[in-house]
Amino acid sequence: MALQSINPATGEVLMEFEALTDLEVSKKLDKSYGAFLNWRGLSYQKRASYMRDIAEHLKSHASEYGKLLTAEMGKTLVEATAEVEKCAWNFEHYADNTEEYLKDRVVETDASESYVTYEPTGVILTVMPWNYAFWQVLRMVAPILMSGNTVVLKHASNVPQSALKLESLMVEAGLPEGVFQTLLVSSSQVEAIIENDHVQGVSLTGSEYAGSMVGAQAGKAIKPVVLELGGSDPSIILDDADLDFACETVAKSRLQNNGQSCIGSKRFIVHEAIYDEFLDTLTTVFENYVLGDPMDEKTMIGPVVSEDALNELLDQIKRSVDAGARVVTGGERVGDEGFYLQPTILADVVEGVPSYSEELFGPVASVIKVASDEEAIAVANATRFGLGASIYTRDVARAKKMIPYIEAGNVFVNGLVKSDPRLPFGGVKKSGIGRELSEEGIRAFTNVKTVWIK
Repeated sequence: MALQSINPATGEVLMEFEALTDLEVSKKLDKSYGAFLNWRGLSYQKRASYMRDIAEHLKSHASEYGKLLTAEMGKTLVEATAEVEKCAWNFEHYADNTEEYLKDRVVETDASESYVTYEPTGVILTVMPWNYAFWQVLRMVAPILMSGNTVVLKHASNVPQSALKLESLMVEAGLPEGVFQTLLVSSSQVEAIIENDHVQGVSLTGSEYAGSMVGAQAGKAIKPVVLELGGSDPSIILDDADLDFACETVAKSRLQNNGQSCIGSKRFIVHEAIYDEFLDTLTTVFENYVLGDPMDEKTMIGPVVSEDALNELLDQIKRSVDAGARVVTGGERVGDEGFYLQPTILADVVEGVPSYSEELFGPVASVIKVASDEEAIAVANATRFGLGASIYTRDVARAKKMIPYIEAGNVFVNGLVKSDPRLPFGGVKKSGIGRELSEEGIRAFTNVKTVWIK
C-alpha cells in the first residue's frame, strides 16, 4: 500500500512511500526493545541531556520543519513554525521536571520502609494524527522517553514525510539508535503491533472511531491506553463579556490550524441579550481573516487537509442550513485548486441542526442563543464529546460557579483552550480517556510499583 503526501494548497501529490512489511515491522520492534534495555538504565540527568539536545535542534530547524508541515497538511507557515518551537519547549519542560514528577513517594506504613516508585515498562506505540503532525507526536514522546520507555510511531497516512522527518531529527540531535522509530504502516497492521510482546502501552490521538478500535485492541491485549479523541468544544459568552476581546479570541480558537483543532471552539453559546451584537462583531472578525497560500506569511488561514474533508464540511453546512441554520458569512468553496473553504458562521443553530452537536473539523462556527447560565451549561453538555470548554465574562466568580457543571477535561475562563506541558490535558465522555502532559501524563506509561521493606 502506498502512502501519499499531498499538498492541500494545490492538490499535488508530493511523494509516495510504500508501507513496511510485517517482517520489517517485527525487526523494528525488536530493535526498539533492545534500545529500551539500555535506555531504561540511564539516569534522569543523562536522559535530560538528550532532551535538551533535541529541543535545541528543533529550535534551530524550526523554519525548515515548519515549511514541511505547511506543505504536507496546509497549516500557515507562521503557525507551523510556532508548532515546532512549542515542541522544543515541551522537551525542555520534561528535561527540567521529570526527576521531580517521578521521584519516589514515601508512605508511612507498618513496614520499616515503604514507598511508591515509577518505573518504565517497555516500548510504547503512539498512533498520531495529521493536524499537528509534530506537536501531537512530540508532546507524548518527551514524557515517554524521559520516563525510560522507547517509542514507535504510527503516524497518519497522509503525513509520511513528517513521520520520517521526526525519526531523522531525533538521530541528528543525537538520540541513541532505536529509542525512537517511525513505522510507515497501514491501519490494518496496528493490531499486530499492539499484540507484540515488546509493546507495553498505546497512546492515540485521533478520531472517535480510531480510538474505539485501538482501545478495543489494546484491551484485548491487556495493555494501557491514553486516548485523546474528538471535541465539539463550546465557548460560552455571557452577557457581561468584553465582546471585542471574546470575538477576537473565539475566532482565533475556531480558525487556528485552518479550523482543524480538536480543542478549537466549535460552538459559540451566546446570551440572548448580546446575541445580535456578538454576531455582528464576530462576522467582522471572520471576514478580516486573510485566506490564501499558507506559505505566505500574510495568510491567516489556509486550506483544509483534503478534498474529502472539504466535501464533508460543505455537506455539514448544507444539512445544517436545510435544518434551519442561517449562513451569516462564508459557506462556499474558494477556487478550483486546493481545498479552500471560506471562514463560515452558522447562526440560529438549535437542537436538531447537525452543527448543534456534530464536530465540524474546519473553519465553521455554530452560534447558539441561550437565555441563562443554566441553559448555557445544558447546551455546552449536549454533545457526546467533552474535551475543552471556555467561558467569557467579566465576573470570574460567576464563571467559577459554572465550571463544576461543565462536562469537559479542560475549562478556560477568558482565554482559548490550549495544551501546556505544565498542565494535564485530556477529555471525558467520547473525547477520550487518560491524560497527557504534566505530572499525570508522564506517569501514564510507568509501572507504579509499591515497595515494602521490613
